[in-house]
Amino acid sequence: MLLLFAKGALLGVIITAPLGPIGMLCIKRTLERGFPAGFSCGLGTAVGDASYALAAVTGIAVFEDTMSAARLPLAIVGGLLLLALGYRGLTHDPVQAADVRSVGLIGTTLATFLLTVSNPATILSFGALFAGFGLTEETRRFSSAVIVGGVFSGSLAWWFFLSGAVSLARNKLPRDFTTKLVRGTSYLLILFGLVALASGGYSLL
Repeated sequence: MLLLFAKGALLGVIITAPLGPIGMLCIKRTLERGFPAGFSCGLGTAVGDASYALAAVTGIAVFEDTMSAARLPLAIVGGLLLLALGYRGLTHDPVQAADVRSVGLIGTTLATFLLTVSNPATILSFGALFAGFGLTEETRRFSSAVIVGGVFSGSLAWWFFLSGAVSLARNKLPRDFTTKLVRGTSYLLILFGLVALASGGYSLL
C-alpha cells in the first residue's frame, strides 16, 4: 500500500506542477501577503484534485472491464499528455495569475477549489494518467482511498514547497524565476511521459 500511496502522491504532483493561472496566483499571493496566503491557494486546489481523483477512481471501478481492456491505449494517451504538457511549458510564456478577489484565507481556499473543479477536463487527465501509472486495476475500496489520499498529499506537498520556497526567498528571487520554474517542471513532465510510454511499450513484450 505504501507504493500505491507513493504513486498517488506522484500523480498529485504531476497534475499540480504545471504552472497555470492558480499556480501563478499562489506565487503572487505569497509575494504580496506571505506563506499562509499562498498556501491557502494550494489547499483549495489540492482538495479539488482529490475530488477529481475520487471521481476518476469511481468511474474506473464502475467500468472496470472496459477500463481493463483499454489500459494500454490509455497508458499511451497518458504518456502523450505528459509530453504535450511538458512541450507546452517549454514553448509558451507563463500564463497570467487567476483573478480571485477573495482576501481571507478561507475565501481564497474556497475560490481556488471552485476554479479547480470548474475544469472537467481534469478528470479525463486523471483517467489517462491512472492508466499510465498502472493504477486502473487498483479499484478496491481501500486501494482507492489510498490513491486519493496520495493525490491529495502530493498536491498539497507541492503547494507547500512552492509557497514556502517563494516565501523564504521572496526578496532574492531572480526576475526570471517563474520562467525557470516552468522549464524545470516541464522537463520533469517530459521525463514522466517517456517513462509512461516506455511502461506501455514494455507491457506489449
